[in-house]
Amino acid sequence: MVYVFLADGFETVEALAVVDVLRRAGIETRTVGVTGAVVTSAHGIPVTADIDRMDDDWTPLADADMLILPGGLVGVNNLAKCERLMAAVADAMENRRPVAAICAAPTLLSGPGWLKGRGAVCHPSLKDKLTDAGAEYVEGDGVVVDDNVITGRAAGDSIDFALAIVAFLKDDAAAEAVRRAMCHGPR
Repeated sequence: MVYVFLADGFETVEALAVVDVLRRAGIETRTVGVTGAVVTSAHGIPVTADIDRMDDDWTPLADADMLILPGGLVGVNNLAKCERLMAAVADAMENRRPVAAICAAPTLLSGPGWLKGRGAVCHPSLKDKLTDAGAEYVEGDGVVVDDNVITGRAAGDSIDFALAIVAFLKDDAAAEAVRRAMCHGPR
């Protein structure tokens, strides 16, 4: 199971395009409302999450195939306030389990040495947060895959970010099939 975490202020396309592409690829994906059952995007779009709470009774994070963190500065700040989520991110990073983050969200991966020496991208305005954490910011790339971590630059890279996740979880052929079916990119 793949979990996409939504908090009030999330960047709409960075979350929903990813969910759409993963589901097209047949990857079981659930949205998790970190700030409630109905989460409002940065552009005022209300979204009803598949899972509406992260309490002590909810335990599937340890067995997740991937944790996905969409951007949106307000949304990322709200994700950071969720201790249970941040503990799951720390556990995933420390145990080299798959994590994907886009736009402002890669800054949540800048914990103690987690990105040191790794290639990564984020929104260019936040680049210093990654480089200060020891990441090697990859100029000009919209998506970077480095071992178990996938990072994306910004909203305009959402489809490519999602396709990189499909390739990571399945294979390049699955990602290419979705890309072609969506008529994304060069023909």
